[in-house]
Amino acid sequence: MKILVTGGTGYIGSHTVVELIEAGHEPVIVDNLSNSKESVLDGIYGITGRKVPFYNVDCTDLEAFGSVFEAEPGIKAIIHFAASKAVGESVKEPLKYYRNNLTGIINVLECMKRYGASSLVFSSSCTVYGQPEELPVTEEAPIQPALSPYGNTKQICEEIIRDTVSSCNTLHAVMLRYFNPIGAHESALIGELPLGVPQNLIPYVTQTAAGIRECLTVFGNDYDTPDGSCIRDYINVTDLAKAHIKAVERMESGKQKQNVEVFNIGTGVGTSVFEIIKTFEDVTGVKLNYKVGPRREGDIEKVWADASYANNELGWKAEKDMRETLASAWKWQTTL
Repeated sequence: MKILVTGGTGYIGSHTVVELIEAGHEPVIVDNLSNSKESVLDGIYGITGRKVPFYNVDCTDLEAFGSVFEAEPGIKAIIHFAASKAVGESVKEPLKYYRNNLTGIINVLECMKRYGASSLVFSSSCTVYGQPEELPVTEEAPIQPALSPYGNTKQICEEIIRDTVSSCNTLHAVMLRYFNPIGAHESALIGELPLGVPQNLIPYVTQTAAGIRECLTVFGNDYDTPDGSCIRDYINVTDLAKAHIKAVERMESGKQKQNVEVFNIGTGVGTSVFEIIKTFEDVTGVKLNYKVGPRREGDIEKVWADASYANNELGWKAEKDMRETLASAWKWQTTL
């Protein structure tokens, strides 16, 4: 099946492209390289032996984005990753996030209708739950007011998808609300490659361990958690990538129970920032220089998934543990 992957040279996108190829599909990549490098294509080729069609296009440009469908007839499904994604930055630059993330999904849906693609996998986020009232959080949990513009764009995008699919009987969507992806491909040929100062915990950890960053800041140690630091559900990026293949194949096989479905993609285990630091030090033998700073605006205190619905309905389950995942992140960092 020919599948368009927006943001396909990005962190999660590149790992998903690899899994698509290994599952026998034909990915096509669209990426404007705003937070990735074209050299990622070499890593994908090194793993799979396949050169993937690549278009340096911004999907917020409807005309340019549509030209990809004209150049690549037969696209059946879209996996949409392309978006601005940093919680802290979104608080400082909300208009960038609303412009980029909302225009992107609108253009994706417009081109699906125009060019006959029927299946959409949307990269959503556990941020739509805000700070859940009950943990672990299920797909039935109420959507809380977003704590950041980034989280709000994910909520609004989900609403746009629901409204569009309900108005068009040829469209289907799966929205994957995933938790915190970390790690790298076991080959160390692709991994998380933030441009500039990392916005996520693990690349900051690995860059600090490598001496690129002087010190890691833990944002708050006074949360209502066992050790005072925030708790997240950290999932291996390769495990996460495989969920997207399951979602596409579910839609194309007609197994969907509704035209729009939602799945939590996580491990079901919450891990604190201090636990991450300790495990990383144990796995790598490298001591981290870190300090405690004030809480970061927009951060949720604690959240982890109930992923049983994805386990049972999607036929997907997280397989890699934290030690293996952190080891892969460090292996990737040492190749850079």
